Amino acid sequence: MPISVGKVNFDFSGRTVVVTGAARGIGLEIARSFVTAGASVWIADADEGALAAAAPATGARGVLLDVRDSAAVDDFVADVVAADGRIDVLVNNAGLLRDGMLWKLGDEDWDAAVDVSLGGSFKLTRACVPHFRSQSWGRVINVTSSSGLRGNLGQSNYAAAKAGIVGFTKTAARELGRFGVTVNAISPNAKTRMIESVPTDRLAAVEATIPLGRFGEPAEMAGSVMFLASDAAAYVTGVVLRIDGGLAM
Repeated sequence: MPISVGKVNFDFSGRTVVVTGAARGIGLEIARSFVTAGASVWIADADEGALAAAAPATGARGVLLDVRDSAAVDDFVADVVAADGRIDVLVNNAGLLRDGMLWKLGDEDWDAAVDVSLGGSFKLTRACVPHFRSQSWGRVINVTSSSGLRGNLGQSNYAAAKAGIVGFTKTAARELGRFGVTVNAISPNAKTRMIESVPTDRLAAVEATIPLGRFGEPAEMAGSVMFLASDAAAYVTGVVLRIDGGLAM
């Protein structure tokens, strides 16, 4: 059934949607919105406990997945297509933090942040491309961040991964446009588990710089993702849509 987000109605009946990093936070709300809009939704996450709770809560099918594992990613996409006959929308939301000043970061911390956010986005997209091409239609929405757009103290690894997603998005948009596939990114700013470890005074300082005066809610990110995945955005590709209350201006 159609879902109304604000005053906009979205109907994804007959579409198959994959959302990574969807066991909680922004990914969870994106998945929930697509389910409500009639899509067949698959959520992938590396947190088995959170995934077990998220799947029945949203009505999506949950799959335990390490997005760094190419073989596992390929098998997952093949399973989705085998079950639904198609795959239409990919939302690359998986990411993690391994914060630290760059002179304190070890190789493992660097690799973890880059391999999950950037590497995972690449591997999932690569696995979906043959199916997008065969149906001459596809939508990829990648998740970057303000750290990737302007940098952030203690996040050289995370910022590099998220900045890489911007370059990956634009290049993939150029390469896949001829096949009827659009590739875009969002830069969200929402209260999620990833900012819980940030000191209260630092959060307050950041909040004071947001023109709308507050952090967004995870559910407020879903409408823009659904727009980019819809037919209404058929002529939109290679953009980074900031859903951040003006933070990155």
